[in-house]
Amino acid sequence: MLAGIGMLLTDIDDTLTTDGRVTRDAYDALWQARAAGLRIVPVTGRPAGWCDAIARQWPVDGVIGENGALYYRLTPHGMTRVYTQDAATRTANRLRLDVIRDAVLREVPGCAVAADQSFRMFDLAIDFCEDVPRLSREDVARIVAVFTRHGATAKVSSIHVNGWFGAFDKLTMARRFVEDLDGVPPDQRAAAYAFCGDSPNDEPMFAAFAHTFAVANVSHFLDDMQHRPAWLADAAGGAGFAEVVAALLGARVAAGQPPESDRT
Repeated sequence: MLAGIGMLLTDIDDTLTTDGRVTRDAYDALWQARAAGLRIVPVTGRPAGWCDAIARQWPVDGVIGENGALYYRLTPHGMTRVYTQDAATRTANRLRLDVIRDAVLREVPGCAVAADQSFRMFDLAIDFCEDVPRLSREDVARIVAVFTRHGATAKVSSIHVNGWFGAFDKLTMARRFVEDLDGVPPDQRAAAYAFCGDSPNDEPMFAAFAHTFAVANVSHFLDDMQHRPAWLADAAGGAGFAEVVAALLGARVAAGQPPESDRT
């Protein structure tokens, strides 16, 4: 039952955004969710610097960033920051990632280091279509191959190839976030948690959560996905995200649940 969902974890790029921007309907949906007591938690490959701003300024209950390397959550007592690696480990891994960066730029013409790289703490993001002309699938695969050759984990988003060293990922940190916040792992109350995404790197989340949603632009990738979302929005990007939130809030109304602001 959709009415029992209390937390929606969601990708950002091309799920909450359209053409790189958070649209008005998507941002309004965040506030509508907040008013109804539906907790929203972005789960993104975007950098720590962005996550700090998102946690502070968006109506969300926390944000998981850099593909699961960290989470930030603003509380009445200040910002809670949880990292998967200490500073010394991050410094050592950065040197290894610099070697990969140089190899990728040399071997795959047309790609670039992502514009948000300077705000990152854990990973290396290679841009293949955000601020550069879109590269072919073959070129994206070549970027992934460079990361893999050097022993790094690599994941393809809708705009970047993200690579890192270390045993972290979005799903592991999502489980940790839920357990830290609610005191139980999400698997023990599966009906209370949902995920919304748009691309192949969201597939582990689609596989793990009982309730899964995607915006319409996921259709470009469905043929390549083993674990697909259960519910597809009619609209793409931010409009699709707003559609998902409207469905969840509508289910609450149909079940007779009052908005959070009306509860005693």
